[in-house]
Amino acid sequence: MKRIAVLPEGSVSHEAIEFLFEGEPLDLKHFKLISDVFRAVDSGSVQYSVIPIENTIEGSVSLHMDWLVNEVDIPMQAEWVYPSIQNIIGHGSEFLRQDGTYDFSKITKIMSHPVAIPQCQNFIRQHSPDANLEGVNSTAEAVEIVKKNPGNGWVAIGTKLAARKHGLDIMAERVTDHDNNYTRFVLIGHEPVSIPRKAAHVKTSLLVTLPEDAPGALHQVLSAFAWRKLNLTRLESRPTKKRLGSYYFYIDVVETVDSVLLTAAMAEIEALNCQVRVLGSYPCFTYPSRS
Repeated sequence: MKRIAVLPEGSVSHEAIEFLFEGEPLDLKHFKLISDVFRAVDSGSVQYSVIPIENTIEGSVSLHMDWLVNEVDIPMQAEWVYPSIQNIIGHGSEFLRQDGTYDFSKITKIMSHPVAIPQCQNFIRQHSPDANLEGVNSTAEAVEIVKKNPGNGWVAIGTKLAARKHGLDIMAERVTDHDNNYTRFVLIGHEPVSIPRKAAHVKTSLLVTLPEDAPGALHQVLSAFAWRKLNLTRLESRPTKKRLGSYYFYIDVVETVDSVLLTAAMAEIEALNCQVRVLGSYPCFTYPSRS
């Protein structure tokens, strides 16, 4: 049985890992903080950890990507995409009108993960513009806090799974601004993972550091992929945290790391005096395919 670290029970991360290993028994270890999720696999107490790294609406989860680069050295073993379906959850009786509908103007505070709150801005502006917004460590933690604080007019943005776990009401369903709200997750660990479904493709994630004072270096790096017709699905810069103007570049390539083309491209980039680090080469799974 796979031992996997994940954010609290009822979080989107929890739903996502159950989708990836549908029907397979798992030994899930839930943690309040994403830093503890990382440390669990780094210390060896679990085999794998579930890390959300990108969202359709909010883009990259930069904190988590920085952890992968600066805090731990754990390869990505799988990637999958899962819908982030958010709901307004609370003690419904606090907001109930005589006609049985909810008066969202009575909401005094809305709590959720800092990535989830901006995904629901249209609902918040329309129904609860005066509510205070508070970010917490996960959507599941927000639901738990609301459960423990009845009578204050607090609600959480979270999953149906969390609402069921804590016995709260789903006051409004699917409150995200866009229907195509998906989150990209990676499974990190020190050993390859067996997943009983067909992958859509294989991807390799690279971290490239350019040499200092080398005009045109990024153009040369991209050219190494372009003339070989390697498909890049992501190019993103992040500060190295060493000095102003110094950046890493995350590059995702739809290719296996040991392919002739990608091996040659990395050799060419290194010949330009760039540093290349492989963050992982892994199968990618899409939603809702269950083949």
